[in-house]
Amino acid sequence: MPPFIAAILGVVEGLTEFLPVSSTGHLIVADALLFGDNPPAGSKAFEIVIQLGALLAVVVHYRRLLGERIAGLFARDPRAIKLALNLLIAFVPVAVLGLLFHKAIKAHLFGMFPVAIALVVGGVVMVAVERLRRGRKGEEGLDAVTWQRAALIGLGQCVSLFPGSSRAMCTILTGELTGLSTGTAAEFSFLLALPSLGAATVFEGWSSRHELVAGVGAVSLVVGLVISFFVAWAVISAFLRYLERRGLAIFGVYCVIVGLALLWFLR
Repeated sequence: MPPFIAAILGVVEGLTEFLPVSSTGHLIVADALLFGDNPPAGSKAFEIVIQLGALLAVVVHYRRLLGERIAGLFARDPRAIKLALNLLIAFVPVAVLGLLFHKAIKAHLFGMFPVAIALVVGGVVMVAVERLRRGRKGEEGLDAVTWQRAALIGLGQCVSLFPGSSRAMCTILTGELTGLSTGTAAEFSFLLALPSLGAATVFEGWSSRHELVAGVGAVSLVVGLVISFFVAWAVISAFLRYLERRGLAIFGVYCVIVGLALLWFLR
């Protein structure tokens, strides 16, 4: 894989990982446009592994919060323990289903048609939920995330195993429907990305390490990771500010338009 292609995919990953528009879906479409029917070996694994760059952006953005809560775990701080347990509760469902159906999903659903359908459905759901919640603020702060809410968010995250269904969308919408504010649901979603995407990245990176080395190359892999990190870091801050004023409706409209355009292209 040429480094400039890896850079393009890194930009796509960084822009879309934490927006409710499906980074996997956009990467699959970008892959098809860039490579056609002859993608290099390891390209699918590359699209998952470069999530590591976006995850490092979360760590940097929330470095103070993470530092306080990690220190709190050693000091047995109830707030730190509660957040850690809630993240674990929300992580378990997608970990179990991901292990069970990883190969089937990768073999049968990594295509433009499933992505297009998922984008349209997800977009409609986003617009519908935003209309349903109009005028409702929800509870603020990570302390408002109970274990019951964490469990429901974890179940919602499982829907994102279907390519084209945004993990951010699934977790933020589920958090909103449990009574959390949009901003709090988004923050919990970002933190939940650390174990969820981290596990997927490590698993895929290790299992596909030979394909990555042969088909992608070390230079292109580093380029993709670095660019996804810086782009995602910028997106996180901007997205949180936007959510405080506008909500998710515009992203729902975008997903419907892109999904319908893909269906028209594939007809």
